[in-house]
Amino acid sequence: MSNPQVETVTTGADKAKLAGAVLLLVAALVAFYALSKQGPWVQWGALLALLVASAGAFFTSESGKSLIAYGQDSIKEVKKVVWPTRKEATQMTLYVFAFVVVMALFLWLTDKTLEWVLYDLILGWKR
Repeated sequence: MSNPQVETVTTGADKAKLAGAVLLLVAALVAFYALSKQGPWVQWGALLALLVASAGAFFTSESGKSLIAYGQDSIKEVKKVVWPTRKEATQMTLYVFAFVVVMALFLWLTDKTLEWVLYDLILGWKR
């Protein structure tokens, strides 16, 4: 069975854009190390310029446009979230801390009880 939600690059122009983005990314790394003797300003400037060009090539492709659309949809969904008030958040935090303390005491008591039963009663080891 094929998964209908899997998107593939179909056009030659789109493949060329993605290949160009990858090449620009590799060129950015190569330029950064190749220009190390030119000084940090030239080195970092070339890196940033080629990274921006690589990002620009990626975001003009269909994959980049899909990523932008996904980000915009995510922002819309986050705006729909009903966030708790400060009082609700504080209460829930205190409930969690109280639960952790109770569970820690329960586990400690269980451990000590099992230790007493196994070592003192069953095996007869005294410390």
